[in-house]
Amino acid sequence: MTAHPPSAEPEASRTPSAGPRRPAVARPADPERARAEQRARRFVDAALELLAARPGGDFTVQDVVKTSGQSLRSFYQHFTGKHELLLALFEESARRAADRLRRTLAEEPDAAACLRRFTPEYARLCRPRPGGGERAREHAVLGMPEPARQLLTERPEEMARAFAPLRAVLEELLDRAAADGVVRPGLDHRLVAGTLLHAVTFQPFALTVGGIGRDAGEQDAEALGDMLLRGITAPGANG
Repeated sequence: MTAHPPSAEPEASRTPSAGPRRPAVARPADPERARAEQRARRFVDAALELLAARPGGDFTVQDVVKTSGQSLRSFYQHFTGKHELLLALFEESARRAADRLRRTLAEEPDAAACLRRFTPEYARLCRPRPGGGERAREHAVLGMPEPARQLLTERPEEMARAFAPLRAVLEELLDRAAADGVVRPGLDHRLVAGTLLHAVTFQPFALTVGGIGRDAGEQDAEALGDMLLRGITAPGANG
């Protein structure tokens, strides 16, 4: 892996790489890879700690380096800049959220109940939690619509990959619901999943434009889910 030494230039002036480099996967037979993974993990954990304390992504690379206790040179050996680190954070956060949603939705008796519960549960995972601790770090990344919007504009393919685990959960639910006759036939489930995930992730913007305020409460999430589900529910279904 080619090291990217620290530069005096602002991050925005650097030429972006063709794609983000992800930390090497640790292998038992390769101690150096394992050490590289641990160093990258410390940068990710430091960024999550900062996000839990400063919702919205208001931190610098220097902040991450200081919090991690590592060097700036080491940071650029793993990430080309802050945007690539944020991509790695979105990937991890989406994977954790997908795992949590699968466990939560497994409690529901059928596909219709799962669909009704998906939106408010995902909205909770997108809502920043005040204070520190593991729960606050879990919610820190998905609760950042501004950085997500910028990354979706500048790195759409990579963000699509980052959100793939969440999209897969929802597509599976839609497939089950279609088989049960809960949703209308002929829908593009990939498009529906993407639309719903986008709507929930960026709900704070919709609330602001609607003059409601940016703090999405439980009732707001349930109302959004009800509105979206009514548009795809099959006639006569109880979904």
